[in-house]
Amino acid sequence: MGSENTIDRITKREILSCAPGTTIYEAAKAMSQARCSSIIIVDDGQPIGIWTERDTLSVDFSDPESFGRPIASVMSTPIKTIHGKTNLGDAGLRFQLEGVRHFVVVDDSGKPVGVVSQSDVILRHGVEHFLVLRNVGSSVKQPMVKIAPGAALSTAVEMMGAMRADAAVVVGDHGEAPGIITERDLLRIIAAGGEMPPNVGAIASRPLITVNENDSLLSARNTLEERRIRHLAVVSDSGELKGLLSFSDILSSLQYEYVQRLDEALRERDEALLRSRKDLHIARKVIEASLDGIMICNPSGMIEFVNPAFSQLTGYAFDEVVGHNPSMLQSGLHDRSFYDRMWQSLHVQGIWQGEIWNRRKSGEVYPEWLTINVIRDEDGVITQYAAVFSDISERKKTEERIKNLAYFDVLTGLPNRRLFTDRLQVAIAHAHRHGAQMAIMFLDLDLFKRINDSLGHGIGDQVLCEVANRLQACVREGDTVARLGGDEFVILLPELDHVEDAAKLADRVISRVKQPLSVDEHELYVTTSVGIAVYPDDGLTDETLIKNADTAMYRAKDLGRNSYQLYTPAMNAKSFERLAMESSLRHALNRGEFTLVYQGKIDLVSGRMSGVEALVRWRHPEMGLVSPAEFIPLAENMGLISEIGAWVLKAACRQSQSWFDLGLPRVRIAVNVSTLQFREGDLAELVKQALQESGLPPQFLELEITESVLMQRVDENAQVLQELRAMGIHISIDDFGTGYSSLSYLKRMPIDALKIDRSFVKDITEDGDGAAIVSTIINLAHNLKLRAVAEGVETQDQADFLRQRGCDEIQGFLVSRPVSAEDLVSLFDRNLL
Repeated sequence: MGSENTIDRITKREILSCAPGTTIYEAAKAMSQARCSSIIIVDDGQPIGIWTERDTLSVDFSDPESFGRPIASVMSTPIKTIHGKTNLGDAGLRFQLEGVRHFVVVDDSGKPVGVVSQSDVILRHGVEHFLVLRNVGSSVKQPMVKIAPGAALSTAVEMMGAMRADAAVVVGDHGEAPGIITERDLLRIIAAGGEMPPNVGAIASRPLITVNENDSLLSARNTLEERRIRHLAVVSDSGELKGLLSFSDILSSLQYEYVQRLDEALRERDEALLRSRKDLHIARKVIEASLDGIMICNPSGMIEFVNPAFSQLTGYAFDEVVGHNPSMLQSGLHDRSFYDRMWQSLHVQGIWQGEIWNRRKSGEVYPEWLTINVIRDEDGVITQYAAVFSDISERKKTEERIKNLAYFDVLTGLPNRRLFTDRLQVAIAHAHRHGAQMAIMFLDLDLFKRINDSLGHGIGDQVLCEVANRLQACVREGDTVARLGGDEFVILLPELDHVEDAAKLADRVISRVKQPLSVDEHELYVTTSVGIAVYPDDGLTDETLIKNADTAMYRAKDLGRNSYQLYTPAMNAKSFERLAMESSLRHALNRGEFTLVYQGKIDLVSGRMSGVEALVRWRHPEMGLVSPAEFIPLAENMGLISEIGAWVLKAACRQSQSWFDLGLPRVRIAVNVSTLQFREGDLAELVKQALQESGLPPQFLELEITESVLMQRVDENAQVLQELRAMGIHISIDDFGTGYSSLSYLKRMPIDALKIDRSFVKDITEDGDGAAIVSTIINLAHNLKLRAVAEGVETQDQADFLRQRGCDEIQGFLVSRPVSAEDLVSLFDRNLL
């Protein structure tokens, strides 16, 4: 591009103008009708401002009445002008440096003679030889703005303005064809007046015109010109949307191409000087117009020339660096060998290229991409060194952000599954090569879901971050703590001398995690279950080790949580058995495999049966009778316990009424209620429905709840219990003494009875402490005007002890084992003590 190619040749002579009082609507309408991207605001014959499609982003689209404001209130001022004799290269550089898309062209007297835009430079000044050399993908630099079709137009405008974008891609989540909304679309909306579109999807232009990232910029420019559009969507060979290409991107690429040509111009500098001073002038113009920094040094390595971009990037003016050694720019981050290799490459190959860290005048250290060429004369003697560099700080930041998103967990900052798997594979290869051991630990927080459900995910996230910090504090340098998702963490121990070392670390982790956490004035407690798998004993691949550590972790949960387990092959069989039981349990209710058995309660004064507890049993067609200790926890974890509990309640009520219909005396029937039934369902409504369907009077139904129910959502649960009490239902606390209840809770809750846990009753005739605890609970119950019921009574001595201490009722094998409804009939009307 020679200097004789001035913008006079491509200037549009027609100037669209309006008065300062013209409304935004009227100005937009005039621009739309004239198919013009700018309008000049003229007052008393003098241009005072300009309003362009870009300025539509400053209009308040949430308030259509703002379209009636005068154009002078939103115009850009002062007007950016450019002389008609400015060459196209300088014009392109000014567009880039001043960040505008329009210049008013003036003559020698300063009088406006026309308007020139970025697209005019791209379409009309003959740069095809540059455009054909670059592909589309290399020119897409700005992040793409994406917005959902249902978003409000004002939201799209805010996003485009914030990201300094002139267009946004409209992409839905349900497979809709993507579209695009541009500043020109905003201009048309203003010009149309009337009602605003309901959302962005209603005005998006479709189809989205695309170009392959490997196509040349020339073909992209031709498509833009033929289609009379300003943007193309860039896609990969697989059809993935990579970004948007605009005229601004193409213009930026042109400036890059000028710099790429600089190497060639410098290598031919001596010959160009001999040939023509004009060639030297061209080279200097290219250098000065370059957006990259350029530095030329003499054979001794002293700086003899820098371009304006050098000063802009480094902060050093021309006079501050000429005659000095480039070492004044060194950051101190590279050692001597780095520069030795650089000079070796220059002496042998005549070129060095790479990433380097340098220091600005302000002291800021920054990364740059640097190319140094050796320039020789006809005799091969070095005459200059030419260095071309660009600031790649933003590119490095982008790469770091991409790396973090790809390899690190956003919440905790820990490595994610992908990075953990990579490190695990490397550790396995290292252990295999050296015949060594390594281990992984799979961790899951026990009952973490309760925190999320009761206090919200915000608190839960803070808990996860604190647990992540605690885990990192437990491991050695070289170990890896990662978060796989949810409340699942893993620890990689790439070097393991003894399996006991992994067990010791598991102990430290468990102890550290269970320490109280203080989050937003909440004192919280969490524990963790840990599974350990060791290479090579427990697996030879990353998948096998992770799976087996996971299996060991579930084994730790089955054994009571807050503990660790090493993997053994028997655990694998246990996991398959668990899966089979889960599958069967999902269908057990519909297949009628559940049944009830009943255990009587005896009044210690009369010796007769005063109540019955209904207990659920599962008769599996193949496994036979499954212990409640196995399937009840499984049902709770699977979320089935509420359905099973509802069935038990209704079946127990029907059976109690059936006994009465046979002429047997009325006794209270007790049914256990799980914590999940309180949390997930309308318990009062369920009880009312069960009583109505069975005909059982409410005073003959007793619900047994655990102490843990009292400790959670106290106010809500108290209200539920008050509703049940108002219906006439009896309430008792099951397994009393094994939880963490408070006397204040007992006073607030409408309780009828305390059931003393069997663990206290077992040794009351031999253990003084056990006897004291039981006596205390009985006295506590009576002081609160509650009945005291002892569970697990198996001997006459235990019954006599409890009678002497004033216990009201007993339940256990001394009276009867759990039996069927038919077998229980024989116990009515009998004196059982």
